[in-house]
Amino acid sequence: MLKPLGDRVVLKAETEEEKTVGGIVLASNVKEKPTTGKVIAVGEGRTLDNGQKLAPAVKEGDRVLFDKYAGNEVEYDGEKYLVVHEKDLVAVLD
Repeated sequence: MLKPLGDRVVLKAETEEEKTVGGIVLASNVKEKPTTGKVIAVGEGRTLDNGQKLAPAVKEGDRVLFDKYAGNEVEYDGEKYLVVHEKDLVAVLD
């Protein structure tokens, strides 16, 4: 499995579809709003200027909200993942 470095987080993006009143389906890539995903792996955390590690605020299995254009898409073992910096995460969903 992918093991992110530093403050990076590996996500599996959740695709969403939305129907309009007229029944037209809008794919998630058309919408200009943040996207949700599931945390697959988390790095060790960010290193502060004094050398201490700041632990990540998210953990594996969390559902998170992130900006649409954040991170880099990678393919590993036939699956597509998104690697983002922890600072690009907007919120943890309950």
